[in-house]
Amino acid sequence: MDADTQIGGHNARFPETRPSAISAAVSDDQARRGPGQEAMIAAYWKPVYRYIRIRWRCSNEDAKDLTQSFFTAAIEKSFFAGYDARKGTFRTFLRVCLDRFLSNGRKFASRQKRSSDFVVIDVAGAESPEDIFEREWTRSVFEDAVDELRANFQSRGRRVAFAVFERYDLAESPASYDELAREFGVTSTAVTNYLAAARRELRKLVLDRVRSVTSGDPEFRREARAILK
Repeated sequence: MDADTQIGGHNARFPETRPSAISAAVSDDQARRGPGQEAMIAAYWKPVYRYIRIRWRCSNEDAKDLTQSFFTAAIEKSFFAGYDARKGTFRTFLRVCLDRFLSNGRKFASRQKRSSDFVVIDVAGAESPEDIFEREWTRSVFEDAVDELRANFQSRGRRVAFAVFERYDLAESPASYDELAREFGVTSTAVTNYLAAARRELRKLVLDRVRSVTSGDPEFRREARAILK
Protein backbone atom coordinates (compact mmCIF):
# COMPACT_ATOMS: atom_id res chain seq x y z
CA MET A 1 0.00 0.00 0.00
CA ASP A 2 1.39 3.46 -0.89
CA ALA A 3 2.40 5.62 2.06
CA ASP A 4 -0.01 8.41 1.12
CA THR A 5 -2.96 6.03 1.23
CA GLN A 6 -2.21 4.82 4.74
CA ILE A 7 -3.49 6.35 7.94
CA GLY A 8 -1.48 9.48 8.59
CA GLY A 9 -0.06 9.67 5.06
CA HIS A 10 3.29 11.00 3.95
CA ASN A 11 2.55 14.62 4.81
CA ALA A 12 0.38 13.98 7.87
CA ARG A 13 -0.50 16.97 10.06
CA PHE A 14 -1.79 16.74 13.61
CA PRO A 15 -4.99 18.53 14.66
CA GLU A 16 -4.80 21.55 16.94
CA THR A 17 -4.42 20.94 20.66
CA ARG A 18 -7.52 20.12 22.72
CA PRO A 19 -7.84 19.78 26.51
CA SER A 20 -6.50 16.52 27.91
CA ALA A 21 -8.44 14.15 30.13
CA ILE A 22 -5.33 13.80 32.28
CA SER A 23 -5.51 17.35 33.61
CA ALA A 24 -9.23 16.85 34.24
CA ALA A 25 -8.64 13.55 36.07
CA VAL A 26 -6.38 15.25 38.65
CA SER A 27 -8.32 18.50 38.88
CA ASP A 28 -9.51 19.87 42.23
CA ASP A 29 -12.83 20.56 40.55
CA GLN A 30 -15.05 17.48 40.98
CA ALA A 31 -17.11 18.54 37.96
CA ARG A 32 -13.98 18.10 35.83
CA ARG A 33 -12.33 15.30 37.79
CA GLY A 34 -15.16 12.77 37.50
CA PRO A 35 -15.49 12.91 33.69
CA GLY A 36 -11.70 12.97 33.36
CA GLN A 37 -11.33 9.81 35.42
CA GLU A 38 -14.10 8.12 33.44
CA ALA A 39 -12.31 9.00 30.20
CA MET A 40 -9.02 7.59 31.48
CA ILE A 41 -10.64 4.34 32.58
CA ALA A 42 -12.51 3.95 29.29
CA ALA A 43 -9.30 4.48 27.34
CA TYR A 44 -7.17 2.07 29.35
CA TRP A 45 -9.58 -0.63 30.51
CA LYS A 46 -8.92 -3.07 27.67
CA PRO A 47 -5.13 -2.66 27.53
CA VAL A 48 -4.89 -3.04 31.33
CA TYR A 49 -7.10 -6.14 31.25
CA ARG A 50 -5.15 -7.70 28.38
CA TYR A 51 -1.81 -6.83 29.96
CA ILE A 52 -2.85 -8.57 33.19
CA ARG A 53 -3.86 -11.67 31.25
CA ILE A 54 -0.69 -11.80 29.15
CA ARG A 55 2.00 -10.46 31.47
CA TRP A 56 0.66 -12.04 34.65
CA ARG A 57 -1.00 -15.14 33.11
CA CYS A 58 -4.28 -14.41 34.79
CA SER A 59 -7.60 -16.09 34.11
CA ASN A 60 -10.37 -14.14 32.40
CA GLU A 61 -12.39 -13.56 35.57
CA ASP A 62 -9.38 -12.74 37.72
CA ALA A 63 -8.16 -10.27 35.10
CA LYS A 64 -11.55 -8.54 35.10
CA ASP A 65 -11.60 -8.36 38.89
CA LEU A 66 -8.05 -7.04 39.10
CA THR A 67 -8.67 -4.46 36.38
CA GLN A 68 -11.67 -3.19 38.32
CA SER A 69 -9.69 -3.22 41.57
CA PHE A 70 -6.80 -1.33 40.01
CA PHE A 71 -8.92 1.48 38.66
CA THR A 72 -10.91 1.70 41.89
CA ALA A 73 -7.65 2.05 43.83
CA ALA A 74 -6.31 4.52 41.26
CA ILE A 75 -9.27 6.82 41.91
CA GLU A 76 -9.46 6.33 45.68
CA LYS A 77 -5.71 6.80 46.19
CA SER A 78 -5.24 9.45 43.46
CA PHE A 79 -2.67 7.47 41.47
CA PHE A 80 -3.06 9.81 38.50
CA ALA A 81 -2.01 12.82 40.58
CA GLY A 82 1.52 11.42 40.76
CA TYR A 83 2.09 11.72 37.02
CA ASP A 84 4.84 14.09 35.85
CA ALA A 85 4.88 14.58 32.07
CA ARG A 86 8.56 15.58 32.23
CA LYS A 87 9.49 12.05 33.28
CA GLY A 88 7.76 10.08 30.53
CA THR A 89 4.46 9.24 28.93
CA PHE A 90 1.28 8.70 30.91
CA ARG A 91 1.01 5.23 29.38
CA THR A 92 4.35 4.20 30.91
CA PHE A 93 3.39 5.79 34.24
CA LEU A 94 0.12 3.85 34.27
CA ARG A 95 1.85 0.54 33.54
CA VAL A 96 4.34 1.09 36.38
CA CYS A 97 1.45 1.87 38.75
CA LEU A 98 -0.32 -1.28 37.57
CA ASP A 99 2.71 -3.54 38.09
CA ARG A 100 3.25 -2.07 41.55
CA PHE A 101 -0.42 -2.57 42.40
CA LEU A 102 -0.38 -6.19 41.26
CA SER A 103 2.87 -7.01 43.01
CA ASN A 104 2.00 -5.41 46.33
CA GLY A 105 -1.76 -5.70 46.55
CA ARG A 106 -3.25 -8.01 49.15
CA LYS A 107 -5.89 -9.19 46.72
CA PHE A 108 -3.20 -10.08 44.18
CA ALA A 109 -1.17 -11.98 46.76
CA SER A 110 -4.14 -14.03 47.93
CA ARG A 111 -5.18 -14.85 44.38
CA GLN A 112 -1.66 -15.88 43.47
CA LYS A 113 -1.63 -18.42 46.29
CA ARG A 114 -4.98 -19.88 45.20
CA SER A 115 -4.47 -19.99 41.44
CA SER A 116 -1.87 -22.17 39.76
CA ASP A 117 -2.16 -20.28 36.45
CA PHE A 118 -1.71 -16.86 38.05
CA VAL A 119 2.05 -16.40 37.87
CA VAL A 120 4.36 -13.82 36.39
CA ILE A 121 5.65 -14.66 32.92
CA ASP A 122 9.39 -14.91 32.47
CA VAL A 123 9.85 -12.35 29.71
CA ALA A 124 13.54 -13.00 29.18
CA GLY A 125 14.07 -13.30 25.45
CA ALA A 126 10.47 -12.28 24.81
CA GLU A 127 8.55 -9.02 24.76
CA SER A 128 9.27 -6.60 27.58
CA PRO A 129 6.39 -5.54 29.84
CA GLU A 130 6.47 -2.11 28.19
CA ASP A 131 6.24 -3.67 24.70
CA ILE A 132 3.28 -5.82 25.77
CA PHE A 133 1.41 -2.88 27.23
CA GLU A 134 2.17 -0.65 24.23
CA ARG A 135 0.97 -3.31 21.80
CA GLU A 136 -2.27 -3.88 23.68
CA TRP A 137 -2.87 -0.15 24.08
CA THR A 138 -2.37 0.41 20.35
CA ARG A 139 -4.65 -2.51 19.55
CA SER A 140 -7.36 -1.13 21.85
CA VAL A 141 -7.16 2.36 20.38
CA PHE A 142 -7.62 1.07 16.83
CA GLU A 143 -10.38 -1.38 17.78
CA ASP A 144 -12.39 1.37 19.44
CA ALA A 145 -11.76 3.76 16.56
CA VAL A 146 -12.88 1.16 14.00
CA ASP A 147 -16.04 0.48 16.01
CA GLU A 148 -16.87 4.18 16.03
CA LEU A 149 -16.04 4.48 12.33
CA ARG A 150 -18.43 1.62 11.57
CA ALA A 151 -21.20 3.26 13.59
CA ASN A 152 -20.56 6.65 11.98
CA PHE A 153 -20.67 5.26 8.44
CA GLN A 154 -23.79 3.22 9.12
CA SER A 155 -25.60 6.20 10.64
CA ARG A 156 -24.81 8.22 7.51
CA GLY A 157 -25.98 5.49 5.13
CA ARG A 158 -22.45 4.64 4.01
CA ARG A 159 -22.48 0.93 4.73
CA VAL A 160 -20.96 0.06 1.36
CA ALA A 161 -18.06 2.45 1.95
CA PHE A 162 -17.28 0.83 5.30
CA ALA A 163 -17.69 -2.67 3.86
CA VAL A 164 -15.12 -1.82 1.17
CA PHE A 165 -12.74 -0.48 3.82
CA GLU A 166 -13.30 -3.57 5.96
CA ARG A 167 -12.67 -5.96 3.05
CA TYR A 168 -9.50 -4.17 2.01
CA ASP A 169 -7.80 -2.62 5.06
CA LEU A 170 -9.00 -4.98 7.80
CA ALA A 171 -8.99 -8.31 5.98
CA GLU A 172 -6.12 -10.78 6.31
CA SER A 173 -6.32 -11.41 2.56
CA PRO A 174 -7.62 -8.18 1.00
CA ALA A 175 -9.37 -8.24 -2.36
CA SER A 176 -8.08 -6.10 -5.21
CA TYR A 177 -9.71 -2.82 -6.15
CA ASP A 178 -11.22 -4.44 -9.25
CA GLU A 179 -12.56 -7.37 -7.21
CA LEU A 180 -14.13 -4.99 -4.71
CA ALA A 181 -15.67 -2.92 -7.49
CA ARG A 182 -17.31 -6.03 -8.96
CA GLU A 183 -18.40 -7.35 -5.56
CA PHE A 184 -20.14 -4.14 -4.52
CA GLY A 185 -21.25 -2.99 -7.96
CA VAL A 186 -19.25 0.24 -7.96
CA THR A 187 -16.39 1.67 -10.00
CA SER A 188 -12.72 1.29 -9.10
CA THR A 189 -12.64 5.05 -8.60
CA ALA A 190 -15.42 4.73 -6.03
CA VAL A 191 -13.40 2.07 -4.21
CA THR A 192 -10.44 4.46 -4.10
CA ASN A 193 -12.62 7.26 -2.75
CA TYR A 194 -14.27 5.02 -0.14
CA LEU A 195 -10.89 3.88 1.19
CA ALA A 196 -9.46 7.40 1.27
CA ALA A 197 -12.48 8.73 3.18
CA ALA A 198 -12.49 5.86 5.69
CA ARG A 199 -8.76 6.20 6.35
CA ARG A 200 -9.05 9.95 6.89
CA GLU A 201 -11.87 9.52 9.38
CA LEU A 202 -10.19 6.59 11.15
CA ARG A 203 -7.01 8.63 11.54
CA LYS A 204 -8.99 11.44 13.16
CA LEU A 205 -10.75 9.03 15.53
CA VAL A 206 -7.43 7.45 16.52
CA LEU A 207 -5.85 10.83 17.18
CA ASP A 208 -8.86 11.96 19.22
CA ARG A 209 -8.34 8.95 21.48
CA VAL A 210 -4.61 9.53 21.79
CA ARG A 211 -5.14 13.21 22.59
CA SER A 212 -7.61 12.40 25.37
CA VAL A 213 -5.00 10.40 27.30
CA THR A 214 -1.90 12.53 26.84
CA SER A 215 -0.82 15.39 29.07
CA GLY A 216 -0.26 18.02 26.41
CA ASP A 217 0.83 18.76 22.88
CA PRO A 218 4.44 17.44 23.10
CA GLU A 219 3.38 14.07 24.50
CA PHE A 220 0.44 13.90 22.09
CA ARG A 221 2.74 14.37 19.10
CA ARG A 222 5.15 11.71 20.32
CA GLU A 223 2.37 9.21 20.99
CA ALA A 224 0.56 10.02 17.74
CA ARG A 225 3.69 9.46 15.67
CA ALA A 226 4.34 6.18 17.49
CA ILE A 227 0.85 4.80 17.00
CA LEU A 228 0.59 5.87 13.34
CA LYS A 229 4.06 4.74 12.33
